[in-house]
Amino acid sequence: MTGPTTGPAAGHELLAGKVVVVTAAAGTGIGSAVARRCLAEGAQVLISDQHAGRLAATRDELAGKHGDQVCSAACDVTDEGDVQALVAAAVRQFGRIDILINNAGLGGTSSVLEMTDDEWLRVLDVTLTGTFRCTRAVLRQMVAQGHGGAIVSNASVLGWRAQPGQAHYAAAKAGVMALTRCAALDVAAHGIRVNAVAPSLAAHPFLAKVTSEELLTDLASREAFGRAAQTWEVASVIAFLASDYASYLTGEVISVSSQHP
Repeated sequence: MTGPTTGPAAGHELLAGKVVVVTAAAGTGIGSAVARRCLAEGAQVLISDQHAGRLAATRDELAGKHGDQVCSAACDVTDEGDVQALVAAAVRQFGRIDILINNAGLGGTSSVLEMTDDEWLRVLDVTLTGTFRCTRAVLRQMVAQGHGGAIVSNASVLGWRAQPGQAHYAAAKAGVMALTRCAALDVAAHGIRVNAVAPSLAAHPFLAKVTSEELLTDLASREAFGRAAQTWEVASVIAFLASDYASYLTGEVISVSSQHP
């Protein structure tokens, strides 16, 4: 097992002057790590989540270091009204939106033999349709602004490979990949880039609560480094895709893993 040699790198102003919206950014997962990375890179960041208590705690923590560079707005990505309000909140607070990070997703484990319609639809609604709702709303705002932009969505290697009990989640993440490719072509003429990352396993406390140690060990063993990624390692790739360093990348899904098609 090979661990990361350092923690998160110091910021280099990759996103200086940019306004970033991050969904599902409360707590200790990838969304929170992305918000921290974007702030470190000089962006103004609106964090969002449907869990109001955790969102407020995360905002207060980040504001303690970054002040009015960060704000928050509650949003359930399955509610179109909430999504529209999220866009309005970002524009009201910062004047525009330059970057959207679609991080909201919902998992679960169930064989297709026992999976109910409700289980299937709930995972698809949050993970795929929620990503679509946020992408559509922010793309309309970016097109109206007239100065380009970037969207990065959180997909998964499960969009490429099979895992028992994950039909709903894998289908949703494969859908996020397809949405990314098609949306990129829809808005290329407006100078807007649309990309995605596909992590395999990113270590954070919540994951350990909902996944067995046996499965986590097995998934980690499949990786080239023999370990899970740290959330900041995924966040760093997302920040790169959001930045001008990726100015000619669009419609791509970048594997933050040794697993790929």
